[in-house]
Amino acid sequence: MSELNETIQQRLKDAYASLQAATRDGDVYLADLRQSEIDELRRIADAHDLPTR
Repeated sequence: MSELNETIQQRLKDAYASLQAATRDGDVYLADLRQSEIDELRRIADAHDLPTR
């Protein structure tokens, strides 16, 4: 697994966890921020033909 792929996977894992916590806590702003981060990470992964889980 490439360093870029490992970094993206870890950042996605962290962003999903933060999104779940924000949703659970009712923090709409943070949830929106994390969803945008996830979308961008997935876009980068797709641009480099990297799998996303």
